[in-house]
Amino acid sequence: MKSIAEKKKNEHLIEYILYLYRMEDLIRVYQFNMEDLEQYVLTHKNVSPRDRAESKAWLERLADGMKRAGIEEKGHLPEVQALVDRLAKFHWKLLKTDPVYLSLHRKAQPHLLTLLSDLNDENPGHEIQIFIHTLYGLLLSKLNGKKAPESVEAAAARFGEVLSYLDAQFRASEQA
Repeated sequence: MKSIAEKKKNEHLIEYILYLYRMEDLIRVYQFNMEDLEQYVLTHKNVSPRDRAESKAWLERLADGMKRAGIEEKGHLPEVQALVDRLAKFHWKLLKTDPVYLSLHRKAQPHLLTLLSDLNDENPGHEIQIFIHTLYGLLLSKLNGKKAPESVEAAAARFGEVLSYLDAQFRASEQA
């Protein structure tokens, strides 16, 4: 699990964020009980004992971080949220400077407005947070064998295009 996270972090930040969201939820499902996580999750993975031990230690660090941050029931690790916020800041820069990105964003905008109008008094955060949460919600639906509404699937497709481009440009800017 740790090696998967590292690979995703190096290859695609959005997938890394979604993976960490899943790990946070997995830890919550097992109520921060590392022995149960090891028994029901880690022992079922076809990995070496060393990888299993590294993954358990990694999950324990995530769980400890979640407890320190007070996000046992909901929310995201501060370092994950900081990454999402950095992507959002870069998003605003691209909207002003990159015509390709602006075009992708304009195609996603009707879906964003629809989602925003469906919210009650919740503060969904910035657009990038909404895009990522939509993809995560779709992922959870599929993992649970449920079909998401077509409008959500259409929104997720557009948001995915925006996020993919954002990720690539962000990575390029980080390497420059």
